[in-house]
Amino acid sequence: MAAETEAPFTIKVSATKAHAFASSVLTHSGVPLDRANTIADCLVLADLRGVDTHGINRLPGYIDRVRHGVLDPAPTLAFDQRTPVMARLDAKHTFGFVAAAMAIDHGAHMAAQYGVGIVGVKNSGHYGMAASYLLRAIEKGYAAFAFTNASRAMPPWGAKESLLGTSPFAVGLPGGEKGNFVLDMSPSVVARGKIRKAARRGESIPEGWALDGEGRDTTDPVEALKGVVLPIGGPKGSGLAMMMDIFGGLLTGSSFAGDVNDQYKNLQQRQGVGHWFMVFRPDIFLDSKEEFQNRMDTLLERVRNCEKAAEVTQIYTPGEIEDTKARVQRKTGIPFTRGEIQTLHDLAKAVGSDARLTEDGSDLTSTLST
Repeated sequence: MAAETEAPFTIKVSATKAHAFASSVLTHSGVPLDRANTIADCLVLADLRGVDTHGINRLPGYIDRVRHGVLDPAPTLAFDQRTPVMARLDAKHTFGFVAAAMAIDHGAHMAAQYGVGIVGVKNSGHYGMAASYLLRAIEKGYAAFAFTNASRAMPPWGAKESLLGTSPFAVGLPGGEKGNFVLDMSPSVVARGKIRKAARRGESIPEGWALDGEGRDTTDPVEALKGVVLPIGGPKGSGLAMMMDIFGGLLTGSSFAGDVNDQYKNLQQRQGVGHWFMVFRPDIFLDSKEEFQNRMDTLLERVRNCEKAAEVTQIYTPGEIEDTKARVQRKTGIPFTRGEIQTLHDLAKAVGSDARLTEDGSDLTSTLST
């Protein structure tokens, strides 16, 4: 039934075509090819995993900031090695995707010799789906924490004024035969990206997600974007958001305490986002990598095999749903609405790229199906 509802309004795009499109738009906007491919990797991975709030639909916003000169597409970047296991990176106001990927790779380099590597990043930008960097570390055989701060979107518990960001708490560990553990969760009831997606598609949002500019509960995503989202678990979500601001902003020398710029509301100011990463060998306290993997398999299997509550058909571990979604969509394609496709095509034209997401390269002037 869902597919029948979806079909007249969407087209499915292969991950390869989506990646080529994103990379082309970025390179035509002054981003070097290797960095464009890194950014495209992250955006398409988000779409594949069903986190389409952080996928290629975000390109217009990023390119707009490049045009306004507040997002540098190609700065020279270098690490400042503070100790053998701790380094700092001044991202010089470039794409957060680039700085974060570099940080994970450098953290893995330190961890290969010392067992752990910590990198703080300042003067960065929005880095998209945090799971991208967890998976980057996991592919190298390491575990990782990925923290970032963000612009004002959520009030501290008990306040009505937004001060804290909805920065995700993200940690990932490689597993064995039973898969990986990938926890990427916002400290708010919902990520603001989902509200932007609803606004873009003209959809309503559930009650309890956000308050409007007057502090009232709203189901209108446009009004919600004028107000605040709410923390999960009250003071618990508020505390997690403060923790992300401490690690991502305060410790790294980047903007913090409400001073990170909203990338959509102010195109005249750099964002000043900060990130913090720890990459480490997950087997360091055990006798072997195999022992660690076996223990991970035991935990994941026991969680999934717990006796189910009423009306629950399957118990999932963190990241499992997204992994499954990615495997399916690598085969079937990533769904986009006609409006989203047209907006992306308009962007490509504006930057001088001939890349298109439709098979025949045309704009969407007729109904498209899956």
